[in-house]
Amino acid sequence: MTKGVAFLIYHELGLSGRKLCDDSAGYRRYVVSSDNFNNQLAMIESSGWRGLNVSEALRTLSDREEGVCLTFDDGCATDLSTAAPLLLEKKFKATFYITVGHIGKRGYLIKPEVRELAALGFEIGSHSLNHKYLGDLSTGDLLIELGESKKQLEDITGVKVEHFSCPGGRTNALVEQTAREIGYQSVATSRIGLNTEITDKFRLARIAVKEATTTPALAKLCRGEGLLLSQAQDVALSAAKRLLGNSIYERVRAGALR
Repeated sequence: MTKGVAFLIYHELGLSGRKLCDDSAGYRRYVVSSDNFNNQLAMIESSGWRGLNVSEALRTLSDREEGVCLTFDDGCATDLSTAAPLLLEKKFKATFYITVGHIGKRGYLIKPEVRELAALGFEIGSHSLNHKYLGDLSTGDLLIELGESKKQLEDITGVKVEHFSCPGGRTNALVEQTAREIGYQSVATSRIGLNTEITDKFRLARIAVKEATTTPALAKLCRGEGLLLSQAQDVALSAAKRLLGNSIYERVRAGALR
């Protein structure tokens, strides 16, 4: 068993009869049904863990309290309609990383809903302005994606936005440096693993919860069990992304998932 705190990544929650934001195979594999999500929250509670937001989880890394950090990427409408009520029922916290450019599009949150999420006590983070892969961008464009998204979210919610999640989980040293300079307190990636008191807060590991993730399997991952295989696969995928570049990698991936 690996010691540390699991940071989970959720995306859109699936509801019977509701059209998804994106119907591609690559997107659907990250959609967790509302029933499975509810079962996973019950597992977290029965395991004696608290549901944490990112700020709480970062404090927990040194306090060694038992908890699981719950994060959501993109800003789908189900963040408020479905996830929030279930989280409130358990008295769990969470961080919702919002892509500003998605606000108001079909299936995504609108500005009053982002404000409502914040008013309910949930933490709002940035998932960039336009969901571009940051490693492809110039320093100037990075400043826009990270800085402008932070400003707009703070204008919408009236609260400070201190945490950033990288689109596609992809980061590099320039992204981390830019985030620090802009005033973020952490950067979340898709690097697989648990976070400990020695983890770099600007390279936080997370575990993606997928359509096929069973509740027993997730319980093991939260305890740090069975991470080695996933980490090896992640290293191989990261190497492929660097070799092919983001655009070619995504075309190959999309073709393989059809």
